[in-house]
Amino acid sequence: MGDPPVRAEGLVRAFAGTPVLAGVDLVVRGGEAVVVLGPNGAGKTTLLRILALLLRPGGGRLALFGTDASAAPPPLRRRIGYVGHDSLCYVDLTAAENLAFYARLFDVPEAPARIAELIAWAGLEAAARRRVRAYSRGMVQRLALARALLHQPDLLLQRRLGELRAAGHAIVLTTHDLERAAPVATRLAILHRGRIAWAHEGAPEPVVVAAAWQAVVVGRG
Repeated sequence: MGDPPVRAEGLVRAFAGTPVLAGVDLVVRGGEAVVVLGPNGAGKTTLLRILALLLRPGGGRLALFGTDASAAPPPLRRRIGYVGHDSLCYVDLTAAENLAFYARLFDVPEAPARIAELIAWAGLEAAARRRVRAYSRGMVQRLALARALLHQPDLLLQRRLGELRAAGHAIVLTTHDLERAAPVATRLAILHRGRIAWAHEGAPEPVVVAAAWQAVVVGRG
């Protein structure tokens, strides 16, 4: 079956001496949508930034597609799409200009056609030549997702996209929204106090997730 897109073993990370990740183990296989739930401060953003090669772990091992991620070679980065709190889009550029910039950065073949395809997919045709600073929050989020998909990554670090999962891409979504999490998951985990405190194979019923959240997050404080 080959190497999984993500194999994390014992990932740790601290900021100013405060542990944020305290030994996270996570494997994500092609075609999976793994949802990592957790309250604010659980370490979700830190985990995603490490998987996206934007942040180095303080310890543990990370392999992406079977390659040691510690060196973060450019070919490995090109296989990853990341959407975080920051859209990474330039507000003084238009949507088309933003995508053209990232297309050059990732050496996207047939870039004009790919850009037009994603602008249509994101429903931004009417606003494609307006500066991003004039966009609503929802429009910026859609543009950020188009940016992350521009180079057709094998691993998407953010959310939704059942069609990508069906095509064999691996998806990691972090959220604290129980209702949104369960329907898209092929596997679900709860991150609490820097560790994976609960995991479930398959797409659990929301009541199962809610009970686990109550026990793990609320019950342990």
